Amino acid sequence: MDLSTTFGAIGWGSVIVAAISSFLVGGIWYGPLFGKAWMEAFNYSEEDLKSRSIPKTFGLSLLLAFIAAITLEMFIGSEATLAFGAMAGFLAGFGWVATMLGILYLFEMQSLKVYLINAGYCVVSLTLMGLILGAW
Repeated sequence: MDLSTTFGAIGWGSVIVAAISSFLVGGIWYGPLFGKAWMEAFNYSEEDLKSRSIPKTFGLSLLLAFIAAITLEMFIGSEATLAFGAMAGFLAGFGWVATMLGILYLFEMQSLKVYLINAGYCVVSLTLMGLILGAW
């Protein structure tokens, strides 16, 4: 793989939109959908979450989503279709991320509930990212 050619073929607009979509999915996922269950599973209070640095947390989250979008774009290629992008995103989320989280959670003795919340976010987020990258 020639990295200069690979980086030159990246659709930066789609990468930015895909990264933002992951950020927005996270807001919905860990907000109205599963926020209370996630907080309960990790024994967080509203005060705990308010004590963190919001700019740092959100800024770094967006940066990490951007890196994930670039990486996914590099794997699926600039010629990917919507269907291929969505499938590649799903397989990356389920086949790589969710399975690796499963291994970690087994050793950390985390609950199935926590695993499903976090792994579910990764699968949904990467599937949507792949769909956006493939459609662009």
